[in-house]
Amino acid sequence: MVVKLPEPREKVIENLLRLANTKLPADIGWALEAAAGWETNPTAASQLGAIMENVRKAELLAKPMCQDTGIPIFYVRGKFDSTIAEDIAQAVKNCTKAIPMRPNTVDPIIRVNYGNNLGDGMPCIHFIPTNDDFTEIAVMLKGAGSENMTKLKMLNPSDGMEGVKKFIIDSVIEAGGRPCPPGIVGVGIGGTADECVAMAKRALLEPLDMEDPDADIQALEEELFVKINQSGLGPMGLGGDTTVLGVKVRKSACHTASLPVAVNIGCWATRRACARITDTDVFYSQGVRL
Repeated sequence: MVVKLPEPREKVIENLLRLANTKLPADIGWALEAAAGWETNPTAASQLGAIMENVRKAELLAKPMCQDTGIPIFYVRGKFDSTIAEDIAQAVKNCTKAIPMRPNTVDPIIRVNYGNNLGDGMPCIHFIPTNDDFTEIAVMLKGAGSENMTKLKMLNPSDGMEGVKKFIIDSVIEAGGRPCPPGIVGVGIGGTADECVAMAKRALLEPLDMEDPDADIQALEEELFVKINQSGLGPMGLGGDTTVLGVKVRKSACHTASLPVAVNIGCWATRRACARITDTDVFYSQGVRL
């Protein structure tokens, strides 16, 4: 979707939050439809049907597709200034009431709810400065059911790729039905511990039908997709042929003595939206590779 400027940046961010909350990205919708076609387990087929009906109603009624509207995580790249953080915070505050989004942020020590999805350190914004002549803002809504299943392991380099694959598969199986499968598995390999976890989450922004430019990573994603779905965990962990809708992997160079691996799972409602702002237009989409 393309919108002609002028449109206030705060309004653009509000549009992103509404889009992410109420409309499932098309690539995930197609993956659900495909899964329903190949699913042989009656219980799993029923679960997939209920999910797709929920998606249709959310879009039709312009209501959040899940009661846990998550914590919005923002990625900003291109050209920007410090005021963009103020616009993002105000948009989050506005949308908490207007959409509405459930107020999820609390003080981690005394557990008092801030009431507006803000608070210390919130909203979470990752800045990626580039020489592009546009500003790109992406948002991901991350609920606790899937976020709580995040795992990081500092493998020994001697564990090799077999150790990496085992950790990823085991992490998804151990998560069971808690992240509301079938979902998307984001994986980070390499970097430092913090960068590895960040890569795993950022991977969830990429559309499922976008091939990785690295042939080895693409092959790894396909292998993990098949093996995890062979586990039989199924939708909501109730058994079936569809445990994940896709696997997305990011890698980074790492220390010669390290092999970090991180897993961040997106539930079936892996909610994301993106806006590219130029001098004359705003281009909206629901997936981006960062």
